[in-house]
Formats: sequence, C-alpha cells, structure tokens
Amino acid sequence: MLRLSLNISTTRLILSNGHKGTDAAGHVVEAFGYFVMQGSVVIGAIVFAILTIINFVVITKGSGRIAEVAARFSLDAMPGKQMAIDADVAAGVINQEQAQQKRKNLENESTFFGSMDGANKFVRGDAIAGLLITFINLIAGIIIGTLQQDMSFNKALKTYTILTIGDGLVTQIPALIVSISAGLLVTKSGVHGSADKAIFQQLGRYPQSLAISSGLCFFMGIMPGLPLVPFFIAGSIMGGASFWLNKVQKQNTANLFDTPTTVSSVSRAEDSVSREASSQQTSALHMDMIKLEIGYELLPLVEQSNTLKITDQIKGLRKQLAKEMGFVVPSVRVQDNMQIDGNMYILKIKEIEVGRGHVQRDKLLIMEPTGAPIKIPGEDTKEPAFGLAARWINPSYREDALFKGYTVIESSTVIITHMTELLKENVTELLTYAEVQKLLDNLPDGHKKLVNEIIPTQISVVVLQRILQSLLSEGISIRDLPGILEAVSELSSTTTNVQKLTEHVRVRLAKQICNANTNENGYIPILVLSTDWEQVIAEHIVGEGDNKQIVLPPSKLHEFVADVNKEYEKYASIGETPVILTSALVRPFVRKIIERVKPSAVIMSQNEIHSKAKIKTLAQI
Repeated sequence: MLRLSLNISTTRLILSNGHKGTDAAGHVVEAFGYFVMQGSVVIGAIVFAILTIINFVVITKGSGRIAEVAARFSLDAMPGKQMAIDADVAAGVINQEQAQQKRKNLENESTFFGSMDGANKFVRGDAIAGLLITFINLIAGIIIGTLQQDMSFNKALKTYTILTIGDGLVTQIPALIVSISAGLLVTKSGVHGSADKAIFQQLGRYPQSLAISSGLCFFMGIMPGLPLVPFFIAGSIMGGASFWLNKVQKQNTANLFDTPTTVSSVSRAEDSVSREASSQQTSALHMDMIKLEIGYELLPLVEQSNTLKITDQIKGLRKQLAKEMGFVVPSVRVQDNMQIDGNMYILKIKEIEVGRGHVQRDKLLIMEPTGAPIKIPGEDTKEPAFGLAARWINPSYREDALFKGYTVIESSTVIITHMTELLKENVTELLTYAEVQKLLDNLPDGHKKLVNEIIPTQISVVVLQRILQSLLSEGISIRDLPGILEAVSELSSTTTNVQKLTEHVRVRLAKQICNANTNENGYIPILVLSTDWEQVIAEHIVGEGDNKQIVLPPSKLHEFVADVNKEYEKYASIGETPVILTSALVRPFVRKIIERVKPSAVIMSQNEIHSKAKIKTLAQI
C-alpha cells in the first residue's frame, strides 16, 4: 500500500510537471527511463512489456493458482485430519496436550493457506494496478502535453515515455520481487524451516546435478561465437559448489560410520531389529478374506491381455455380486501355488478352503442342456459349480458345438462360475463387522438420523450384522438397507431377539422376496407344508429366545426329509423350482432342517406372501 501511494504521487508529478522535462518525477524515475530506453522509445517499451508479462502472466498467475489449490485441498482435508487426531487420542497414541498442539498447528495451517490465497489476490491486483498506472501516465501525459502545454507530439511522446517507463520500472521491479517472494512462500509450504534454508538444502542435496550444469557451462563457453568469460565464471561457481557439497556429504557419511558404538546406540539398534521382527510377525498374521490359488498351468489366465483375463472377470464378478447381494465383497487375491496340480485351482475364505476344481486352460468345456449324451470327442468331466456332466473339447470344435446347441464355456469362465456359487454359499463369512459399519457409513444423509436413533441405543452393530447375515444366507439381498433399518426400528424397542427381528424384516421385504421367486410364467410355485408336519415341528421346538432350536427324533427327521425330497424332486424334474410355504412360527426351524439337504431351497412363511403376488399351489407335503 505504501508503494501504491508513491505511485499515485509520481503519477501526479508526471501529469502536472511532465512538460518541464524528464526530471519532473525525480531523478530515480529519470535514470530508470534513460537506462532502459537507451535512446529508443521502441526498445524501452519492449523491455518494459517483457518485465510486465513475466510478472503478471508467469509468476503472479502461477503462484495464485498454487495458493488457490493449496487452500482448497487444505480446507477439504481438515475434517479428516481432525478425526485422525481424535482417533489417536482415543487409541492412546497421543495425550491431550499433544492433541491440543496438533489442533493448534492444524488451525494455523488452515489460516496460513487461506491467508496466502487472499494475499496472492493482493499481489495480482498490485501487478494489474501498476500496469494500469503505466498506461494512464503515458496516454494522459501525451494528451496533457500536446493540448494544454503546447508541446509537439514527438517531444511529448519522448518525454512522457521516459517518465512512464521509468516510473513503470520503479513500480514493476518491487512488484516482481513481491510476486517472486509470494510464489516461493507458497511453493515451499510443505517444507519445514525458513525459505532460504529450504532452497539451499534442495539445491545442495544433489551435487551431481551441479557438476553436470558446470560441465555444460564450460562446454558452451568453448563453443565458437559464445562468450567465454560469463560461462567460465558460472561453470567455476557451480563446479566449486558441487565439489564442496560432495566433500561435505562424504565427511558426514564417514562420521556416521566411524562413530563408536555406545550402549544407547546398541539399544537403538536392538529396538530397530525388534520393531522389524514385530512388523514381520504382524504381516505374517495378516489373513486374506478371499484368495484364489492357481496351479502353474493356469498362470497365463492371469497374464493374458484379452477379455478373458481372470482378474478382469473377478472385477465383473464383484460388481455383479454387489448388485445381487447389496454389499461389495472383499477383493480377491490371486496367487500361484506350485504345490498343487498345474490345472487345479483352490478358493479360500479366511485361509480355509471352500472349494477346488480342475480346468483345461487350452480347451473349452461343453454341456448338453437336456442331459443327452455329448457327441463331440473330448475328455469327460464334471462341471465344478453344479456337478453336471460335461466334456473338455479342443477349440477347433467350437463352431460344431454351438451348431449342435451345446453350452460352450471358456476355462476362465468355469472358474468364475464356480467362484460365484462358492461366494454365495459362504456369503455370511464375508459380511464382517467392518463391512456392516461401512454400509452404515455410506448411507445417504437422509437415512443417517434413523441409524443414529437405533444404533447403538436399541441394537448394536453386531445384532444388525447377524440379521443381515441371516437374510443373505437365504439369498435375500440387503441392498434395501434403509428399508431393513426401518423394519428393525419398528420392533427393536421391544426386543433384541435376532430371530424375531429377522422374521419381521422378512415380512417387510415380502414384495422383494416374492419378486425374486416368481418364475417366468409370472407366479410363485408353492409346496404347502401340511398342518400335521407343522404341529410335529412346533411340538419339538425347545429353548427360549435366541437359544430356540428344533429337536426331532431321528425317525421323524428322516421321514420329514424324505417327504420334502419326494415332492420337491417331483416338480423340479419338470422345470419348476418350488417354494416351500409354512406358518411364520415354524419357518426358521423348517429352514434349519432343509438347508442341510437342499441349501438352495426357499422357505417362506405365509406372512411373506405379498398381497399382489400370484401363487400356484403344486402340492402339499
């Protein structure tokens, strides 16, 4: 602001006394004007324009953008940093005094970036103001000199150009210095310490770069037509600096290795080794949620660059399961295992094997949809996902197989299909506490109030996890998490029984469940459990609350399973996938019995039949 006030004073002197000569605004302005112009108005104008462009376009604009982005990122990251400090306090990593200091530093950081953003606006405005003052001095001076002071146009042009450029340099040089300073201050904001030390430390960190620059200067100095002395001086300075910095680094390294080992240094070394060993032990305890181990013959499936690359198919599988089940399954680690057969693959969940299979990488798997014998030569096998009869054939028979109506599957797709079924069977293992918490955190803001009302005041996250696991175990998507939470809130004030809450949620999801079990003909095929069997099952329910369980005598259990299998297989053989319908009281216990022999069978209660759903009763069990 002081410099701008001086600009206003010099402008007044130029416009009022400019006709008296080039010393009207003082000898400093006159000296700068003559020095730059060197007797030519054009030279002076060009030099002044170059300085103005450097200041306004290069330095001011760049530093302003840096300050703007830094301020934005700093303010956006502040909530996360504050939460990290609170988490460190809660975990006992830091005490309250350290937390207060960190919060104070965070506040100072945000204030600094915000202030620098505003300060760069001042710097940019200062450069613009200097430019406008220059044009005013020149144009207004020529007008005043020719019209009011009876000066000739050439004399007025020369006089006011000298005064204008001189005053402009007096203005722009300090503005240039301020702009460079602001730019340095903003760009070194991530480095601790003063700016001068940071600059010299960064320049001196790599003596080799100075040595290369020195060599280039000497080389350019001996080039024909180029001045030797300036390049020789610059090369000598950089070469000397490189030699000195390299010597200092070697001395520091020698001192580091020559320092005698004291008790404290031994202790520090032991602590370092201990920490390293502890880190290795911790990493050894890490457990992959999902891991696919493959034999060496199947490694090309991971490395091939076409659309059948198995890692790309796994990404598609995770996206598909997320849409079907309502949560994103953990990432899959693909690892080679040289201890298994080359064509074998093993899927593990939490380091426990859940399934394995064999595939022929260079062959195609074909199946006959109707179950008829396959008439293309190849190696007979069983499809690993469903255990259906299949055959491996050479790729040359692909067109023939498609023409005959066989289902043709690539080897990588066989693995992915098997993985899909295995992950669905073990989906409850994948929905961990952390995944449930992540689902709650990712809910839209409109549903956060509902979450805060019921968790943890009415139910815990663990109870919600068990409810969601129960739904997933029966193939019910939890994608409508807000609807599930609303259903839980209706009953959670009176009970925390997981089974009762789950059954109530199922009733609220009746439309979704009915839609999922409606066949292509638009109805739900139903096998109704007879009242006799319902009475038998109800009489053999023992325990209270979450400890209720069904205890059927072995003979009754065998008879019940046989009756279910008889009716189920009867209609499954004609293409129906019947739903077993029971009363709400016995549904969970019927499910526990049937899931052992038919895990994919759907058991619904009468309360879960939506009012608009179409049903067709096939038979009674």
